[in-house]
Amino acid sequence: MQYVSTRGRAPIARFSDILLSGLASDGGLYVPEAYPRVTATELDTWRSLSYPELASAVIQKFVDDIGAQELATLTSAIYTAARFGNARGDSNAADITPLRWLEPGLALLELSNGPTLAFKDLAMQLLGGLFERTLAERGEHLNVVGATSGDTGSAAEYAMRGRPSINVFMLSPKGRMSAFQRAQMYSLDDANIFNIEVDGVFDQCQDIVKAIAADLEFKQRYRIGSVNSINWGRVVAQVVYYFKGYLAATQSSEQTVSFAVPSGNFGNILSGWVAKQMGLPIARLVLATNENDVLDEFFRSGRYRVRSHGETHITSSPSMDIAKASNFERFIFDIIDRDPELLREFWWELDTRGEFHLGGTPIWPIVGASGLVSGRSTHTDRVRTIRTTYERHGIVVDPHTADGIKVALEHIDRDVPMICLETALPAKFSETIIEAIGAAPERPSAYAGLEARAQRFEPMDADSERIKSFIAQHAVGS
Repeated sequence: MQYVSTRGRAPIARFSDILLSGLASDGGLYVPEAYPRVTATELDTWRSLSYPELASAVIQKFVDDIGAQELATLTSAIYTAARFGNARGDSNAADITPLRWLEPGLALLELSNGPTLAFKDLAMQLLGGLFERTLAERGEHLNVVGATSGDTGSAAEYAMRGRPSINVFMLSPKGRMSAFQRAQMYSLDDANIFNIEVDGVFDQCQDIVKAIAADLEFKQRYRIGSVNSINWGRVVAQVVYYFKGYLAATQSSEQTVSFAVPSGNFGNILSGWVAKQMGLPIARLVLATNENDVLDEFFRSGRYRVRSHGETHITSSPSMDIAKASNFERFIFDIIDRDPELLREFWWELDTRGEFHLGGTPIWPIVGASGLVSGRSTHTDRVRTIRTTYERHGIVVDPHTADGIKVALEHIDRDVPMICLETALPAKFSETIIEAIGAAPERPSAYAGLEARAQRFEPMDADSERIKSFIAQHAVGS
């Protein structure tokens, strides 16, 4: 299994190399030369597997430079009831990602039982183990630089904290996360964790991370890596729960399902797209945005227009307050038959004009045939959905999951089960939950009084050079 860049000008690499490098040297994103396939017979044999066994089987399809037994040992150590069962205290914690039917044809895939109460734990915890294993094998160290609009930061920090060969520098936008999300990150006092609060929006944080990755001399000198979903390891780990959700919702590989996915940076739903390319019988992938509806505009019209920082709304589903979706490049690469020259043209238009438009072109029907559809949810919509879901099913969902459910119901086909992906526990967004149902959500005991804990962070302007200087001063191995 070898990996190529979407821009076509970076060396071909293997999994362990791209795991540590993140962004390709030509500014593109790594993807497999070809997606591995899963047969219907193989899919049915996976029905009896536990989550760690399934994770090992799926990830092995993308990895040939880590032994199968070593990978199986790692997934067994990561995906345990102790690590992914304490959030709710459910009796079915060993299931890791339980499927809960809300009503016939509509299900919720619970993905937020991990240490930071968000779906990103499922990938980040594995990434931490993979990083440590690969760095130890090579006798190297890594300085992880990331950007977060909410849950990525805490998931990454909890996965990497205390690892002597790794330092984490996480950029987050000032005043753009919930109080819980902010405290979850900033209250960590591990010596290898550095939180940088940027006076700007998430997209500025993300642009700085990409600028740092594009400075090849700096990247190589300080061994810069990424935990954002530009890292293919994140994408691969998330592919697993699409298979898990499908297998839990069906009895045979002749059946199809659809998935509804709240999306900001296109990473989560991209994993579903990869699963579909592997042969998982997915009818539709339903993409839900909030008021920052860049992706919904594209799937409705073919116009991909990046919003300015001033046009990026602060919403009650803050992890989706994103105006430029990093992983969208991988999807477009597939849609245009993996033509790197054409992709570079599109991204030149994006960088110089702020948009490109596929509507009315020969590519647009291919997008239409992709199985991806979309919809938009507002604050009023998500509050209503939280309230209705609670009244009908006795379940409290977080605002992002509510966006997904709202849009799922607009696209539901009663002959095809619709699985809504949960993104976080509602405890992380108390203010919106109280508005919706008149009561605060339950909070795991480990997070009692979280917001009152001392917080440690570095406030900085959106200045890549200043942030690079800070990283250079505190980098492990420097």
